[in-house]
Formats: sequence, C-alpha cells, structure tokens
Amino acid sequence: MFNKRIKQRICVAMLTAVMACTAVSMPVMAEDTSADTESTAQDSDFTDEAPQIPGLTFESEMELKYAQCFHVFYYNDGYALIDIKDDGQFLVVPEGKEAPADMDKSIAVIQKPVSRIYLAATSAMALFNAIDGLDSIRLSGTQASGWYVDDAAQAMEDGKILFAGKYDEPDYELLINEDCDLAIESTMILHSPKVAEMIKELGIPVMIDHSSYESHPLGRTEWVKLYSVLLGKEKEAEAFFEEQAKVIEDLSGFTNTEKTVAYFYINTDGSAVVRTSDDYIPKMIEIAGGRYIFPDLKNTEGTGSSVRLTMEEFYNQAVNTDYLIYNASIDSPITSIDDLLAKSDLFADFKAVKDGNVWCTGKQLYQATDIVGELIKDVHLMLTDGDEKDMTFLTKVS
Repeated sequence: MFNKRIKQRICVAMLTAVMACTAVSMPVMAEDTSADTESTAQDSDFTDEAPQIPGLTFESEMELKYAQCFHVFYYNDGYALIDIKDDGQFLVVPEGKEAPADMDKSIAVIQKPVSRIYLAATSAMALFNAIDGLDSIRLSGTQASGWYVDDAAQAMEDGKILFAGKYDEPDYELLINEDCDLAIESTMILHSPKVAEMIKELGIPVMIDHSSYESHPLGRTEWVKLYSVLLGKEKEAEAFFEEQAKVIEDLSGFTNTEKTVAYFYINTDGSAVVRTSDDYIPKMIEIAGGRYIFPDLKNTEGTGSSVRLTMEEFYNQAVNTDYLIYNASIDSPITSIDDLLAKSDLFADFKAVKDGNVWCTGKQLYQATDIVGELIKDVHLMLTDGDEKDMTFLTKVS
C-alpha cells in the first residue's frame, strides 16, 4: 500500500504539471443530456456476445427489459463483466480473488468490495440510494447543497460522503487519501479527457454513466441493475425496478389523447432547447397518452439528445401545441406566465398559454432517475385534467 501511495503521489505531481502546460480553455457545461459528446469506443465493439476471458467460463447474461446501453455477463466463481456502450468493459472481481493474468488489457478491473466510490454522475446517486447503497459512495462531485436526493445531502452533512471536487476539477490528493476504488462519471467527462486519464493513472477505474442516452425512460432507471452488480445487490435492484416498471403496465391499455406537448427551456442566448424525437422524454409523453410536438426532430450537429431552435423556429412549430412543459432541471423554474413572457413575448400567441396549459418541472428531475415513472404519471394526469396535488414533478404555471 505504501509503494502504491508513493506512485500515486508522483503521478499527481507529474500529470498536474503536464496538464498545466497543455491546458486549453474548455466550455463549462451543466450536466445534462444536451451535451454533445464523441463516442469513446466503436459501436461495433458493443455486442450481445460475452467476451472470452482466459480461465473463466461464461454462465449467463443479465436480463434487461428497456436498457440498451449496457450488458452484464456472468462467469463462474462470481465474476461479472459490465460492458457499457461507447465506454468500455469492466471485470468485477469477487473479494479474495484476482483478475485472470492473461485477460485483455483493455478490460478495466474493479475489485470487490467496492466501498469508496467517487460519484461525479449526479443521475446515479438516486439509483444507489434505491438499493441502500450510499455506504459504498465515499466521495461526491457535487456539494451537499447541490443534491436533491435527501439521503445523499444528509450523508454529506454527516461527513459520510466528502466533496472531492467537480468532475473536471477533482481533488486527486483526496481520491488517493480516501483509497478511492472507482470513479463514476457522467458523459461530461468526455469534455475533460485528461482528467479521466489522470484518474486512471492513479490506478482508479473510470466508468462513464451513459444512462441519459437510453431511448426509453425506464432504460435510465434500469441502470440500477448495473450498479447493483458492483454492490452484490442484484435481487434488491430487480425488485425495485419491477415496481417502477409497473407504471408502464398500468397505462398500457390507455387510448392516446392525441394532445400535443412541447418540452423545452429557454437558453441564455434566447434559443429554445428541446429534445430530439428519439429521446426518453418524448417517449414518456407518448406512454402518458400525449404526442410530442416534434415528431421527427434530430440532432444534426452532434450526438446529444437536445436541439437548440431559434425562438422563431420554436414558435412556428409549437405555437399551436396543447401543452407547454418548461424544463427547470436546467434553467430556473418559472412561477408565472409573466416569467415565461419575460423570456420571449412571442409566448403570448401560444395556444397553451391562452388555454392555461403551461406547466413546469422541478429542479430535482434530472437526479430522480429512481422514480422516472412518476413523471409519466404526472404527464398523464396533466393530459386528463387530474389533480395537481397527486403530481410529483409538475407544477401548473398561471
């Protein structure tokens, strides 16, 4: 351990110097699925086939209902391999055992027990909490005040979880001193590749959460199964996920209202930021019984799931939409129609504004990956004139 600690400190000193000499200005972006990122692996590398690992025998694959961005393959003696699309492969090694010596070097090794995680992907915290896994997280990339997961905020207040710097400026010394065994990042880390490389140089595996790239809303929630593999809580994750999936089953026989919905926020430059048509938010609207106002919208400038439209473009396509939902998980919530009109006086012409059908999400939405089914229920209640008191995320704006 002493030699490893010395090596880590030398790496920090050397790599910090290198980064200081080669640093370039990078845009600072809020964590959101709107961030365009380049793939770090070829899609062709991500298949349903379990990789052959010397000395291990493949036994089964984890069953997934909605998630399409990862696989979990189980091998003999308790070994498991996590394969994440556009990220890489991770062999989870049981406590007391070792990774096969002749294994492909591109496969990262995660040694159990996994109990000192640096979590910089905010969307994952609720999933760890859902399976009583906060004890495995020692370091956070978000301050206590930034968490909408109450148990996470309390754990930080109690000193059980320490702030270790944002994803692009982690406290490397703290990662070393706390014996960090895994860093879980959001796709924002792809804008700071040297940071990820430095963490790896310290001998800490870096896993990137791609749950925001899932096309089905429950695909995001199903990532709880991936994280359960790290903690040995697969049964708990399966039971929790099935409870959330029941929301879909309860609405399966509902006839679509054919009412249209626009989900958006107004950027600081005055543009309207909306979701691509194949994103999970439009899918939620569809499941809830509505129609997304942009049926064929794609991101032609990157791989992100958000598109920026000029206010004029947004007006032309959404002026007659039945409902407006303002996405306050990125921007500040709007509390009145005047707040919306302050962003653009064009909203005065919108059908939804005239009809009193403007709604706003809460700031906590992006972190609430454990209960995305509740947003589907909220949209369903909105479309069917349900009681606002029964909603979790939506608030009517008047």
